[in-house]
Amino acid sequence: MSTRQTTDRGGLSRRHVLAWGALASLAPVTGRAASSAELQQDAQAALQQLYATTPAAKELGAKARAVLVFPKIVKAGMMVGGQTGEGVLFRGPQAVAYYRISAASFGLQLGVQKFGYALFFMTQDALNYLSKSEGWAIGSGPSVVVVDKGMAKTINTTTLSQAVYAVAFGQQGLMAGLGLEGSKITQISPK
Repeated sequence: MSTRQTTDRGGLSRRHVLAWGALASLAPVTGRAASSAELQQDAQAALQQLYATTPAAKELGAKARAVLVFPKIVKAGMMVGGQTGEGVLFRGPQAVAYYRISAASFGLQLGVQKFGYALFFMTQDALNYLSKSEGWAIGSGPSVVVVDKGMAKTINTTTLSQAVYAVAFGQQGLMAGLGLEGSKITQISPK
């Protein structure tokens, strides 16, 4: 096989093989799947910490129809990378569903990073889309606005106009970028 050839015998491109390898390398980092009780506890604690440190998130939470909290997403890469994490959808204080977020990425990247995300569903249509889709690829469906520190200072109940707001928190590690674009969110059934 020449070095210019880009597919293996099964027809997969090297890029696909490398992406799957990167995602597989995350398995030891993320460990076993959490039980629903563990996941709820971690997500609730992360959400309370986010509310305590980010007033805009607390205001979003008060107006949201539901909040999807991923308390720990792990992103790793070396040219080819991936990210994965598990989360809980809360309607008020009640956990109503569980989800996994995952993504593969290509390009200049190196490192490992842990962070969390909270997605605030402001409209019933956006929440319905999440429930009815068989895996929501962010970038399709409802619009998602990432709330950074600058925007967080200007959010109030009169400026809320988007379907879904995303707030990142708890960043640790050495890797740039916390983008959601291209991530896929799929409903799961934890133990």
